[in-house]
Amino acid sequence: MAQTNRRTSRRSIYLKLRQMVLTLELPPGAALSENELAASLGVSRTPVRESLILLAQDGLVQIFPKIGSFVSRVDPAQVADAQFLREAVELASLDALPSELDASVVAELRDNLGRQQRTRLSLEEFFELDEAFHHGLMRLGGHGNVWTTVAAAKGHLDRARRLGLHENVSPAVFADQHQEIFDAVVSGDLALARTAMRTHLRAVFSDIERIRTHSPELFATGSSSVPVRRNVVVWE
Repeated sequence: MAQTNRRTSRRSIYLKLRQMVLTLELPPGAALSENELAASLGVSRTPVRESLILLAQDGLVQIFPKIGSFVSRVDPAQVADAQFLREAVELASLDALPSELDASVVAELRDNLGRQQRTRLSLEEFFELDEAFHHGLMRLGGHGNVWTTVAAAKGHLDRARRLGLHENVSPAVFADQHQEIFDAVVSGDLALARTAMRTHLRAVFSDIERIRTHSPELFATGSSSVPVRRNVVVWE
C-alpha cells in the first residue's frame, strides 16, 4: 500500500509540474528549485526530484549536474516534429470522415464553437476549447483515441501555441479558422477542410519567428546551450 501511495504521489506531482510547464506558469528557461517546488506543492523533495527526472525524459526539463534544473526552452526543431505528426494525423482523420457524420459529435462541435466566441474568455479556457475541438474532429473521423498519443508528443508545440496566444490581442482569429474548418467538414468540402486545417495548424511557425525576434531567450539555440553560474544562472 505504501509503495502504491508513493507511485500515486509521484504521478500527481509529475502531472502538476508538467501542467505548470505547459501553461507557462513555469516559463521556458526558468530555474527550478526542488526545495521551493516541494514547499509550494506541500510535499517532500523526493517526489519533486523524481518528477523532474520524468519531465527531463519528456524533454520539458533539463538537468545539469552541479548547475541545477531548468525548464527547457522551446525547441523549434521539436515543435516542427510535433507539428508534422499532428498535421499528418489530423489530415488523415479528415480523409476518414464518413459520408454521414455523427450528429451528436457535430452538435458538440457546434456548441464548442459558440463558446469560443464568448467575450472575456481566458487564454487557458480558449486553449481547452481548442483542444476539444480538434479532438472532436478526430472523433468524427473515427480516430478519437489517437488524440492521447498526439497530445503526449506535443509539449514543445503546446508551449509555442500558448506563447502565440499571449502574443495575439484576441484568439478570435483562431476561432474563425475553427469555424471555417467546421463549415467545410459539415458541407462535405474535404478539399477546403484540408486546406483550412493545414493553414491553421502551421500558424504556429510564424508565431515562433515573431516571438523569437523580441524574446530569443525563450527558445533553444542548439544542443550545446548550457546555463552557467555567475552571480546568477544565465544561459550562454
